[in-house]
Formats: sequence, structure tokens, C-alpha cells
Amino acid sequence: MAMKMIKAIVRADAADDVADALAEAGFASLTKINAFGRGKQKGITVGSVHYDELPRTILLMVVDEKDVDEVLKLVHCKAYTGNFGDGKIFVVGVENAVTVRTGATGL
Repeated sequence: MAMKMIKAIVRADAADDVADALAEAGFASLTKINAFGRGKQKGITVGSVHYDELPRTILLMVVDEKDVDEVLKLVHCKAYTGNFGDGKIFVVGVENAVTVRTGATGL
């Protein structure tokens, strides 16, 4: 069975909505990482203050290949505002996994 890792970088204020929607759809296993970064817009200027890096949340999850499109739609739907900085989603193949506690390998 082919597995894919989905790395979604979203606005920090959208992360809980995305995670809740994924859980309701049956994708409860994920990792949330608080981060700071900037995209093509290179930050944001508010008045005379320029914010070079903005708060982001990285959501990591591994799903069956058949579920990728559903997860992408959920993330897009819940993270979309139509403004610069809504985020980016990466889909990467997963070759193997190792359980730390037991040392068991396999997906």
C-alpha cells in the first residue's frame, strides 16, 4: 500500500480549523509544529512596521495514497482566505516507518 506524507504550512490562526476538519473526516493522526516564515511576499508591512517572518503552523500527516485528494481539499477549504500567505501543501512519498518504542518497521 503506497503512503504519502502531507506537509501543510498554514496560517497559525487556521491550524485548529484544519486539524478539526481532518479529525472529523477520520484523519486524526497528525503532528502540529509552530513555526515562523515568509513566502513570496517576503513578510508584511503594517503602517511603518515590516514583519519579516510571520507565525505559521506546519501540519504533518501520513495517509494512504487514495486519501491524498480528500486531505488536500479539506486543508485548502479550511486554510483558504484568498490573501497572500494562506500557505503551501507538499505531498511526499513515504518509503518506510520505524516505531520508536518497538523498533517495528513498516507502514
